[in-house]
Amino acid sequence: MSQPLTPGDRLTPEERLADAKERLCLPRIVVICGSTRFMTEMAEADLRETVAGNIVVKPGCDLKSPHALWSDPGEAEVLKSRLDDLHRAKIRLADEVLVVGDHIGDSTRAEIAYARSLGRPVRFTHPEVDPDAS
Repeated sequence: MSQPLTPGDRLTPEERLADAKERLCLPRIVVICGSTRFMTEMAEADLRETVAGNIVVKPGCDLKSPHALWSDPGEAEVLKSRLDDLHRAKIRLADEVLVVGDHIGDSTRAEIAYARSLGRPVRFTHPEVDPDAS
């Protein structure tokens, strides 16, 4: 026998996530995007956002730096795809996107477009690199 519908059953997944965040009294969640060449700048942005009271999520791996976990080129390509999927999940989780760095490559441009397609606000440490700036 099925259960009667509750108001929460009529919410979209995004609305349910927003409701859960509100019920848990979670601070704003900011996801940092950008080229991994800006990992030092990302760490500084993480520090500043954390001090401002935000939860911060950001790339956790720099595939451009040598490491045993991605030393095999074939495995590195598979890992990159998994990390791209993981980063899109971070964007879905976040309330806002902060793009770090003075250069926007193809991956970051795609992340910005994805975030905007979800209605996430996007900020830039270097606003002049916003691909949609007029």
